[in-house]
This record gives sequence, C-alpha cells and structure tokens, in this order.
Amino acid sequence: MSFKIAIIGAGSVGFTKKLFTDLLCVPEFRDIEVALTDISQHNLDMIRAILEKIVEANGFPVKVTADTDRRRALEGAKYIISCVRVGGLEAYADDIRIPLKYGIDQCVGDTICAGGILYGQRNIPVILDFCKDIREVAASGAKFLNYANPMAMNTWAAIEYGKVDTVGLCHGVQHGAEQIAEILGAKSVSELDYICSGINHQTWFIDLRLNGRKIGKDELVAAFEAHPVFSQQEKLRIDVLKRFGVYSTESNGHLSEYLPWYRKRPEEIARWIDMSDWIHGETGGYLRHSTETRNWFETEFPQFLASAAKPIDPAKRSNEHASHILEALETGRVYRGHFNVKNNGVITNLPADAIIESPGFVDRFGINMVSGVTLPEACAATCMASINVQRMSVHSAVSGDIDLLKLAVLHDPLVGAVATPEEVWQMVDEMVVAQARWLPQYAHAVPAAKERLAKSSVKTRDWAGAARRNVRSIEELRAEKSALKKAV
Repeated sequence: MSFKIAIIGAGSVGFTKKLFTDLLCVPEFRDIEVALTDISQHNLDMIRAILEKIVEANGFPVKVTADTDRRRALEGAKYIISCVRVGGLEAYADDIRIPLKYGIDQCVGDTICAGGILYGQRNIPVILDFCKDIREVAASGAKFLNYANPMAMNTWAAIEYGKVDTVGLCHGVQHGAEQIAEILGAKSVSELDYICSGINHQTWFIDLRLNGRKIGKDELVAAFEAHPVFSQQEKLRIDVLKRFGVYSTESNGHLSEYLPWYRKRPEEIARWIDMSDWIHGETGGYLRHSTETRNWFETEFPQFLASAAKPIDPAKRSNEHASHILEALETGRVYRGHFNVKNNGVITNLPADAIIESPGFVDRFGINMVSGVTLPEACAATCMASINVQRMSVHSAVSGDIDLLKLAVLHDPLVGAVATPEEVWQMVDEMVVAQARWLPQYAHAVPAAKERLAKSSVKTRDWAGAARRNVRSIEELRAEKSALKKAV
C-alpha cells in the first residue's frame, strides 16, 4: 500500500518516533510516505534524522519528508495526525503559574481547569487553520486524528467548526486496564474485557470481566487497597471508586483537577496525592516532567539517534490507537478501541453535541461506535460539569468573546471550588494578557484587560503550590538513571 500520512507537531520527538515505528509494524505500510511538519526547524531536523535512521536500519522503502510549510506537508495526505502544543512550555508555564496566584493548584492543567481552558484558547484557532488546509489540499475525505490536548475541545472545534472528519485519540483507557489486570492477578491484559465510557480523561470502567467473570466494586476496591504500590499512588481514584462504584480511567493527578473536592484546600492536597511520580498529583507535575524531558532529549540526542538503528519488533508495537485504526481502515482487519467522537446518542445520558469517549470498532467502513451506552448517574453528572465548561470554552475560542471565556472558567469545577467571581475575572484578564501573542482572537480585548488589571484591588499571592518540585538538572537526571540501573 502506498499513501501519505502527515504529522503536525512532529517536533514532539519521542511521540512521533513511537507513532512512526507503530506504523511500520504493519506489513502493508512499508511503502508509505510520512510527511513531518512543525514550526521548529531544529526539532524537525532531529526527528527526521531519527526516522530516517529507522528506515535505513530496516531496509524499508518508506519515504520521510520534513517541512516547516504545513500546507505543503498536507498536500495529498490521506491521514493527518496532530500532536501540537501551541505556545510550547513557555505558555504552559503561565497556565500553571498564574492560577496559583489565585489559589488554584493544578497537577497537569491541559484538559479543563484554568490551564486547560486557556490551552484550548491557544490551540483551537490553530486547529481550525489545520482543518482549512485539510479541506483545501489534503486528499478527498482525509481523516484527522487528533492526539493534542485539550482533547475534547480540540476535537469539538475540528468537527463543529473545522468541518473535517475527525477522531480524538488518547491512551488513558489502556493504562487503566493495565492497572486493573495487574491488581487482579491476570497474566496479561488480554484476559480482561471491559467497556469504558464517558468523556476524555473522565471515562469510567462501567463493565469489567476477567476471563469472562464479572468484577464488581467490592472486589476491585479490595484488590486496589491490597496492592503495595497503587494503594498509595491512586488514593484519590480509589476514593472515587468507593463512592461512585466504578473506576476512572484517568490518573490520580489528572482526576484530582477535574473534580471540586480534593484540591480546593492546600492542607488537604497531600492527603490525596503521592509524590513518587508527577502523575500522581504533584503541583505542576507535568510541566516539570515535560521540561526535564525536553532538556534531556536535547542533551542526549546522539544516544537517541544511535538507538534508532535497530530492527523494528512488531511484538513491541504500542497500544496507541493511530496505527491500529489505519490498519483496520486500509486492510479490513477489525480493531476495537475507545475513541473521541461527537456523541449523537452514543451515550444516552450525555448531550448530543458533546465529544464523548466510548467503545467503537474500525474496519474498511470506518469507525463504528457502539451506541446506547448509559452511564451511572454520578459519572454522567461529573462529565456534564466538564462538558458545559468545554462547550463555552470552544465557543469563546472561536468567537473571541472574553466574557464567555470568563464564564467558562467560572464554571470549571475546581476553579469554582477555590476562587470567587472577582478573582476569576482578574485571573482570566491576567492570563489573556500574558498569552496575547498566542491568542489572536482576543487582540481586541487585551487593552481593556490591561486597564482593568492596572485598577484592580483583588489580592493575589506568591505561591508555588501545595506540592511543588524543582526541575531537575541533567546531572541529577543522569545520577537518578544510573542509580536505577544499578538497582536493577
């Protein structure tokens, strides 16, 4: 088979490498063209060198191109994959730093909450530019696979306003299933059958079966509490499991910032998080992790390049959805996964316009969702709170309506549990002013926002958060990796 795949934001080097090697695990895909595009020529040069090394080592006739001209990269592409972060780590740092001044302590800040909403405001205009290019220069009927967060907002905008065939992809469901398989003593995750449904990062294991035997709440709680690691790392998720009766797919840190109950009092945060790794609830944990990863890659690039000169092992293909979806569409080999699409009745007790994440099957006829799913009422209520925020966030990102943006932030569950309306209004003004270069739709609102900030009497504080860690140096990272090798 010969067709073209374009990857936008290909400078996300590690993730692009994973997607690429996954694709080459499909025997029929070894004569494809992969077009890389990014705004950073430096990052493009690095990832192109790595991918060409993989192609050379395996002797495949795959064509790899790299171009900062996105439109040229998209010409004729049948599939377009996006993994962009508009504003990079500089804007992301403001997503964490500014809300902390108002008492809002986020672990990740890329889905909802103050940081995720502003992230969406930066991404959506760019996503719509992608969609325009896809409509105009990509292959007829091209499919857009969005990996970028905020997943639901980006996918919502691409479908409703971009008018492009779009599916959102995430790996939270797979990671949650791996945990459950481990605590239940399964030899492999393949012994576990499950239905997850909800919205991205708030999907719920509403049916679980181990080798055909149904697993109930009590057995699941007991297994998690008996596990020596997860019992400490997933305290908040276990508490939600006890109260809701079903387990959330999302990590302890992620889930903590989508709910109004666990991060609203600084003195309570330590009770629910674990500092063994950033993903379990550390303040600004993903920002620190991302910064360290970028610094490490820049320094250790020669080693990454050398490691690319190895034969691909199809047995090590990852569980990221993209390659499996393309394989099913192109070959007809059926793939089952959990996908982010417009609801339209798939989940009976969520709105039709929402972007939901639920089971589907892929074959030559496309992505076919399993309809008629009904969530437990508490799960639906929690999802609805986020959906209402997402809807206002998408519409404000498209319209440039700063008042609607403020209302979206005000209705965010964690923001509303911590901040007053006056604080929210000032915080949004501050974030829009700080990120103005990435928010062209709010250019008309920036001067008035600056004036309000100059006159405001709302007090803020200099606060690093309840559980902040410093970014580690390259030397510290090397020492830690060396110690881990010795321990093994």
